[in-house]
Amino acid sequence: MSILPTSVAGATAIRAIAVTKRYGKLTALDSLDLAVPDGSIYLLAGQNGAGKSTALRHILHLEEPDAGTITVLGYDILRDAARARAEVGYVADGELSPYGWLRVGALIAHHASYFPTWDAAYAARLIAELQIDLTPRVRTLSRGQARRVAFVLALAHRPKLLLLDEPTDGLDPVVRERVLHLLAGHAAEWPTTMLVSTHLVQEVERLADHVGIIKQGRLIGQMPRDYLRGTLNRFRFVAAESWRVPNEAPVVVVERSESGHEQEWTIWGEPGVVREIFDGPDVDLRSVTPLTLTDAVVALLSIEEAA
Repeated sequence: MSILPTSVAGATAIRAIAVTKRYGKLTALDSLDLAVPDGSIYLLAGQNGAGKSTALRHILHLEEPDAGTITVLGYDILRDAARARAEVGYVADGELSPYGWLRVGALIAHHASYFPTWDAAYAARLIAELQIDLTPRVRTLSRGQARRVAFVLALAHRPKLLLLDEPTDGLDPVVRERVLHLLAGHAAEWPTTMLVSTHLVQEVERLADHVGIIKQGRLIGQMPRDYLRGTLNRFRFVAAESWRVPNEAPVVVVERSESGHEQEWTIWGEPGVVREIFDGPDVDLRSVTPLTLTDAVVALLSIEEAA
């Protein structure tokens, strides 16, 4: 059993319970339990092939699960997918549109016609800020150009929920910063829940306030970012050879390194409990450092392997 927390308190914009999907012998989603708090910016992190994109497609009912239930904005997605999608913006990790022969401006107009809440002024602002040329045909766009158009399609109807699959993939550094600034501004200006799926954690580290870790189709932990930062830390210390962590201590040592007499451990555990193991004459605690979110995700995957 994993020691990582998996329950989330309060109202949720997305709730997936025991969602399973198999493709032949491959299990893409393994009893996935996902709870995205209402109003949060939730980072779904994992390696390529972990099931992130599959999870997002099931949340939109673009694929049918073999088992499990999914609720999106209060709708049972298996019965009310159309009504749910009307309140969702989606940036997919893949083809922008099957209408490759359309010019960009025509594609945006076509997309807008499906959303009564489409904000034309906001769309124009996004087009200007992302420096989108409306004249090329969609099929001629580079990956980065298509990505910019996808953000207009996802944001301009001011949805209650945004699903962003590898949102910065294919963007050059300048446009990436512009997009992240737009997303932060969108969340501040309009009540929105965001589910950001990516393996490039450092790209969205500043935005996320909740974190979920997916591995081999299974959610191994989800928690508020502040809880993660308080529970997973690096400890630098000097200890006598006889010093040991008590066997009964509810902590996990994720990583260890040594430099001379000094040791550095990454430890998962409640802060007060961890401090107690360093409270004694045989150990001298020198510093405690929180991990970056990127390092924390790697460590969390290591914890699950060791748990």
